Amino acid sequence: MTHSRRSVLRRGAGLAVAGTAASLAGCSGGADGGSGGFDSGYAAFFTLNDWANEVAGENASFEDPVDVGQLGHGWTPDGTLAADVAATDAFVYLDSPEFSWAQDLAATLEADYDSVAVVDVLDGLEGDLLEWDHSHGGEEGTHDGESHDGESHDGESHDGESHDGENHGGETRHDPHVWVDPVLAADMVETIATGLGEADPDNADAYAANADAYADELDAVDAAFESIAESAARDVAVLAGHNSFQYLEARYGFRLHSPVGVSPQNEPTQSEIADTIELVDSEGIDVVLYDRFQSPRLAESIVENSDATEAVPVTPAGGTTREWNDAGYGYLEQMTEINVPAFERAFGAQ
Repeated sequence: MTHSRRSVLRRGAGLAVAGTAASLAGCSGGADGGSGGFDSGYAAFFTLNDWANEVAGENASFEDPVDVGQLGHGWTPDGTLAADVAATDAFVYLDSPEFSWAQDLAATLEADYDSVAVVDVLDGLEGDLLEWDHSHGGEEGTHDGESHDGESHDGESHDGESHDGENHGGETRHDPHVWVDPVLAADMVETIATGLGEADPDNADAYAANADAYADELDAVDAAFESIAESAARDVAVLAGHNSFQYLEARYGFRLHSPVGVSPQNEPTQSEIADTIELVDSEGIDVVLYDRFQSPRLAESIVENSDATEAVPVTPAGGTTREWNDAGYGYLEQMTEINVPAFERAFGAQ
């Protein structure tokens, strides 16, 4: 795969980033990145920050501006972030309207600060992106880019948040949750290594080696999901909430049923909940999944009114909780310690 730093077309307006653009000219950083060498950067949210630090190893450290318990989409940075990032050496982000603040920041950096390496992890993956249908209701964001549930966060810090770019004037929207697919994750990690290597040629070999080592661990995650798909006792599981796992469905043939429409403002109708309960009972489903960053209330209600016995959390792996942070969980740990066992139980693959 060939990767290159490319301009961000969406410049945006009105964001805190744009408001600080003029003041950046007075910030330290200039031509030498503010440090005299390549040693620091920012990444747009938890997952990218984890990957950037894995790739950088001992040669650089990356910071995540998004607080623990929050996710990077639908989020607005404070007025100092642009200046903080411009004083470092790199910014790793995902070029998606769901992260419009990061798109705007990347555009500002590329226009005014050549010293900051801007790395878009989706570079080269445009053909792998799945469509994201924001129609309300029913089934499941599976297969070949059909209807897919969106992102809302009723949990720790995201109760009822709205999404950037909710209306796109009829444009095709793409599901931003590419990172849940461990195969595509390996491509994105490679892109980070390529971008850092171009910005810091002296350590390019180290970045590439770190990315290769991490890709081996991602291969193990891929193998675990392949095993679940091969040994599953049923072909459908229930996710009581929005579905961030379309890429896993497409990769492994999983089918997730959700009673919730894709818009973060949607609430399931009583009919949709009843249909879900009927599915749980007819398929002999004993575990109902829910997103750890959402409220478990819907899952618990379905369990209470069906033959299911337990509501089990999964994670879109786009953020972290205080508990996981204290335990040292990165992306790999969230996938292997939370998602793999949850999917095993939900699909009867144990």
